[in-house]
Amino acid sequence: MPLPVLHALRCAGAATPTRIGAFTGLTEPDVESALIDLGVEGFVTRSYDAWSLTEAGRAENVRRVTAELESSGARQRLRAAFQKFLVLNPELLDLCTAWQLRPQNGTLSVNDHTDPAYDARVLDRFVDLDRRFAPVGDELAAALPRFGRYRVRLTGALERAVGGEREFVTDSTASYHTIWAELHEDLLVTLGLPR
Repeated sequence: MPLPVLHALRCAGAATPTRIGAFTGLTEPDVESALIDLGVEGFVTRSYDAWSLTEAGRAENVRRVTAELESSGARQRLRAAFQKFLVLNPELLDLCTAWQLRPQNGTLSVNDHTDPAYDARVLDRFVDLDRRFAPVGDELAAALPRFGRYRVRLTGALERAVGGEREFVTDSTASYHTIWAELHEDLLVTLGLPR
């Protein structure tokens, strides 16, 4: 159980047990137990209610993730799926910009979300992107099952955003954008690639 918690902190940065639970799918008591164990080993540290990796924790995470990847024999499949992810990544970034800024009078202005038709068009594009990401997400999960959590989390965030909870597009730690960024970081870390 400590690897998912350790890795969640590597991909998400400093995080609360609640956020780590959302990342891993573990219950909060299980997350807290793993954090205590990892703290005893010197791999994590706590500041107020957030936990983060120590340098030893970062090194241990690399060791464990590398061992997981090597034992699974999934490196080539994961690399192939990552290349497909990279094709979609710029579009995701453009959509996030379109959600936060909108053209008005020939310039970009902060999107105050008072134009429901504009927001609906951007959300429709997110839905389309998510549809095209689905087979990539399936390939990632087939390569390493832990990547399957991202599909669940992305779908949940998008459903909430479409349902009217705008913060689930870009403005919360459970937003589509944040989860996508965590997935990107996870792929880089797992494959041992620089940002």
